[in-house]
Amino acid sequence: MDHFPIFLATEGRRIVLSGGGDAALAKLRLLLKTRAHLTVFAEAPADEIRDWAAEGQLRLVTRRFAPGDALCAALFYAADEDAAEDARTAAIARAEGALVNIVDNLQDSQFITPAIVDRDPVTVAIGTEGAAPVLARAIKADLEERLPTTLGTLARIGKGFRKMAEALPFGRARRDFWRDYYFNAGPKAMEAGEAALPRALEGLLEDHLTRTARPGHVAFVGGGPGDPELLTLKARRALDEADVVIYDRLISAEILELARREALMIDVGKEAYGPATPQERINELLVEHAGQGAQVVRLKSGDATIFGRLDEEIEALDAAGLGWHIVPGITSASAAVASIGQSLTRRGRNASVRFLTGHDMKGFADHDWATLARPDEVAAIYMGKRSARFIQGRLLMHGAARATPVTIVENASRPDQRILATTLDRLPEDLAAAEMAGPALTFLGLAPRAAATVLQETPIQEMA
Repeated sequence: MDHFPIFLATEGRRIVLSGGGDAALAKLRLLLKTRAHLTVFAEAPADEIRDWAAEGQLRLVTRRFAPGDALCAALFYAADEDAAEDARTAAIARAEGALVNIVDNLQDSQFITPAIVDRDPVTVAIGTEGAAPVLARAIKADLEERLPTTLGTLARIGKGFRKMAEALPFGRARRDFWRDYYFNAGPKAMEAGEAALPRALEGLLEDHLTRTARPGHVAFVGGGPGDPELLTLKARRALDEADVVIYDRLISAEILELARREALMIDVGKEAYGPATPQERINELLVEHAGQGAQVVRLKSGDATIFGRLDEEIEALDAAGLGWHIVPGITSASAAVASIGQSLTRRGRNASVRFLTGHDMKGFADHDWATLARPDEVAAIYMGKRSARFIQGRLLMHGAARATPVTIVENASRPDQRILATTLDRLPEDLAAAEMAGPALTFLGLAPRAAATVLQETPIQEMA
């Protein structure tokens, strides 16, 4: 992020612009929405600028911008549409302490003006750091359609009621009140007209003041394989409402960004044969925070019900008399098999698929190797990188063909996803050569479909 988005207080402050043509007009139409003191310097200003000056909306000086003209200005716009003149005026304004924007010159500007959706006092700013103005305009158009014109009225009247809402306890109680107002009671009252909103707010506050606080609760949320677009809508709602998020090591940063900024974020990551938060401590954290009345999200990679030690955490909550529910997620096997263009089951090949773990609490996990070694068996092996040689040895001992296809997908669904196609015979050597450091899913009995392999941006070519 090269440009940090902020909202600048402009009421009563100077904003200066040099220029009188189309570029100046475009900026001024936006700036006139503020309560700033606007001053325009232009030798030949457009008629519209002259009209605004005559109406008292801005101050017009019909000469070239000169030293001293930007003193005490918060912002300065160079909009003369002439590179040399814009460079001259920008240098003066910068020396006099103003932040400078040169229209259509991102490189030499100190700030940029985003595309804006205006539902005053609700303002949505959209920026692409100059990379894709067309995209910013498309997003703006989409939001303009989605956000009702009454939103600004709801926010303006709600803002005047904030002091009275402080009668509610800070935190969740107030958030529930305002959510109820903006998404339920407010829009309903607005149907009767703006005058009905204050009365609706008073009734809503009285209702919330007499409510019993929601008890603490834990949502076990499947965070999917890492791509935030694969997160379910129900999971996103849970993250949006969470007071506390207790998350695993494999949860991607993009998904953690979806949590409320005020939420308490607790990392309880575990790494096989490496640093780990004891399961007992995780259980204690769940009981502690839910017991204090918090809405807790226990965020697990993939699907929470697969190799996630879910039962132990549920049992701890049950013992403490605390409520919980499960939000399913897309397991890594589903994302990984999609990336190689295959299906987990196929008529005439395999009528079942096994989900296995490469290691358990005692070390490398043992399985029904004789069944797995049969032709056309398919298995998805989680956490199988370190146990690759052990798995190979067990399968070969039980008669598996050395040419059995094996595919390993690292960082499934993420931008840095990699695919290794090999065979059971070459598995340990090829895996070591690939130097995979991220989480990986191993498929026994599946090879990438040719078309899917071509589509991969950075595949590891078959090493066999």
